[in-house]
Amino acid sequence: MTIQDHPEQETAGKPTSAARTTLSHIMTGSDTNLLGTVHGGVIMKLVDDVAGAVAGRHSGGPAVTASMDEMAFLEPVRVGDLVHVKAQVNWTGRSSMEVGVRVLAERWNESTPAVQVGSAYLVFAAVDENGKPRPVPPVLPETERDRRRYQEAQIRRTHRLARRRAIKELRDARAAEGIED
Repeated sequence: MTIQDHPEQETAGKPTSAARTTLSHIMTGSDTNLLGTVHGGVIMKLVDDVAGAVAGRHSGGPAVTASMDEMAFLEPVRVGDLVHVKAQVNWTGRSSMEVGVRVLAERWNESTPAVQVGSAYLVFAAVDENGKPRPVPPVLPETERDRRRYQEAQIRRTHRLARRRAIKELRDARAAEGIED
């Protein structure tokens, strides 16, 4: 992956590792839901926080959340868990970036391995001081895992765009028929 792979971008590429970040947080009683486990919204905020940091680091400035895809909760998180939220840029477009996030948890007072409890994909748009899109450097995958994530991100992007287009076409057709939504 080189700058030639992104001819529309004029900035030098950045390796995947340049912005990769981990945020760790101990879950407390104030993080719980009615079932006594950690509220999914608390985990989602941590995911958005670390993904935003990664997007800002990669793009060299402000980036805003455009969408969150495929937030999956795999295991419950409990009070006293030490949660590690790991993120990296998987793919870049002209002004957008897909950030992949893995959520792991381990007991704060045990030396057992952390287990994956969640994952998500978020799309961020880099913005300038006026809130307008600005170019981002291409991400340069470094490992086979990074290359796989890059290719999978391209598939997710294609699906997002196709879904958006299909919904617009349906709404336009319903409007043309005079059907109110």
